[in-house]
Amino acid sequence: MPLLPEGYSYGPWHDGPDPLAPPADLRDALDEIGRDVMAGASPRSALEELLRRGTERTAGLDELTRRLWQRRSEIQRRHRLDGTLQEVQRLLQEALDAERRALFPDPDDDARFREAQLDALPPGTAAAVRELAEYEWRSEQGRENYERIRDLLGRELMDSRFQGMKQALENAGPEDVERVNQMLSDLNALLNAHARGVDDIDERFAEFMRRHGEFFPENPQNVEELVDVLAARSAAAQRMLNSMTEEQRAELAELTQQAFGDPRLAQQLSTLDAQLRALRPGEDWTSSERFRGQDPLGLGEGARAMSDLAELDALAEQLGQSYPGARLEDIDLDALERQLGPDAGVDARRLSELERELRRQGLFERAPDGTLRLSPKALRRLGETALAEVVNALRGKAGERETESAGAAGEPTGASRPWRFGDMQPWDVPRTIRNAVLRSVSTGTGAVRLDVEDVEVVETEHRSRAAVALLVDTSWSMVQEGRWLPMKRTALALHQLISTRFRNDALQLITFGRYATPVELPELIGLEGTWEQGTNAQHALLLAGRHLRRHPDAQAVVLMVTDGEPTAHLEPDGEAVFDYPPEPATIHKTLSEVDRIAKLGAAVTVFRLGDDPRLTAFVEMIARRSGGRVLAPDPDGLGAAVVSDFLHTRRR
Repeated sequence: MPLLPEGYSYGPWHDGPDPLAPPADLRDALDEIGRDVMAGASPRSALEELLRRGTERTAGLDELTRRLWQRRSEIQRRHRLDGTLQEVQRLLQEALDAERRALFPDPDDDARFREAQLDALPPGTAAAVRELAEYEWRSEQGRENYERIRDLLGRELMDSRFQGMKQALENAGPEDVERVNQMLSDLNALLNAHARGVDDIDERFAEFMRRHGEFFPENPQNVEELVDVLAARSAAAQRMLNSMTEEQRAELAELTQQAFGDPRLAQQLSTLDAQLRALRPGEDWTSSERFRGQDPLGLGEGARAMSDLAELDALAEQLGQSYPGARLEDIDLDALERQLGPDAGVDARRLSELERELRRQGLFERAPDGTLRLSPKALRRLGETALAEVVNALRGKAGERETESAGAAGEPTGASRPWRFGDMQPWDVPRTIRNAVLRSVSTGTGAVRLDVEDVEVVETEHRSRAAVALLVDTSWSMVQEGRWLPMKRTALALHQLISTRFRNDALQLITFGRYATPVELPELIGLEGTWEQGTNAQHALLLAGRHLRRHPDAQAVVLMVTDGEPTAHLEPDGEAVFDYPPEPATIHKTLSEVDRIAKLGAAVTVFRLGDDPRLTAFVEMIARRSGGRVLAPDPDGLGAAVVSDFLHTRRR
């Protein structure tokens, strides 16, 4: 391509990742992983599930594996392995028919003798071909067909062991046959030397490739690579023979002695197979396949079909990722494209890039116990998504808490506005002076004079500090009734709102089942549902009260999410007592904690999930005792309800 005037040339990209390819869409992938983790899956299994399932524009490992098995089944259902035998039988029958037509009009005794010879041929194809080795043909077509049989056997036999030999040996003459025999003899000598561990094996290999490299389009770089290539092909040929019937194997074994009319070829290949089997015992030499189709394959095509089946099996194992240390980089992309086409290679590359980027960008980290968990960076991204969904549900009402009055807690927002009569905010001096200068220049007065219209004041908002306790029920019923994931997404959205919009607020997440526990966000997100009886709201309110007392100067906000009436409470020794229906002591201790919360100035808002009458009566009692309220959202609306109530309480 000629250089452009600027000195640049353009062409297809051949090496490494495409620099213009769009980056992996990590946000959608992370959202899917987050949903699985919050539903109880581990981060590792959630990542593996994403890779198996794929994304909207990329087929997953399961889909690629399904297509591999479909391809495998098609090969077996479409083909059969007796193509060479059928072709030999056809050529032999045509040769005999042509010979009989040539002999029939001849009245002499020699013609009758030859007819008797043909009639006395053994019934088997291989035996008949062997008997005709010394026969002098009268028919030109018969002679040509018989030579075609020998040529076909030689080419098929070589093609089953060496790639592309069937076409390369088309119309092979005596010189070509001798050249093949010499190559096989030198190859066997090389492999024998390799097995004995001679010192100059590299030199011998180089000399062998110099003389016979045309037979090896794979271009092996050393004797080990040469053995790998040959052993894989030889093992495929052996599996093909294993897949035939015993009669077919016997016919082929006898026919191969007639390959190119030279029995040395079959002997050399037999020696080669034995050496390769000794050098690569780990290859699959013993298995077989069942072919059920009608399309006959020759020996070379059959060996390639067996190689394809082995390659499909290896790819299925790579896509399964079930072995220790499995990574998507292990997938043989060239083999995948050979079997399923270029689109499959593109999908596998995207999945590999997605896995690599998720790990590289620090979205996973090791917990102290060695397990994999979502990193703070990943949690922030999930929180952004969860909060965005809540904001959309609230239709823009979230965040309406700005005020223009600067109180004791007034803080600059970073913006300014023109001064209005009555404003008490401080001046934004740089902007005020800039306005005066610009006005003076525009009017051409020369001297800079400050006018009231130049004054800008700093915008502030009244940011009162809040101590927030979010109490979430983690009893088994939350899992059983499909409320586990909405509960976690609610906590995630509230945490994101407070950590980004209300950074001075103190949020405490508290889970309560048989016992209550303060938890950090990563612990809550990764929490798995377990079978545990008991809803200890008393313990949760006790911990919430401790949190509020640690922040006496903050506005107290208590939010409780539950789907069951309290059925457990703490005894003085710290043990939790469970009973259903609830004991009077459980109700009394729970309401006592509500009263203590109320004395701290907190109105408890209860988000009731479920329609149980006993639960309804109890949560309404909590609301009355604390001056709070009860909301009954459906699980999908829980996040919007909690965030909306929090904003309402903060504004109030």
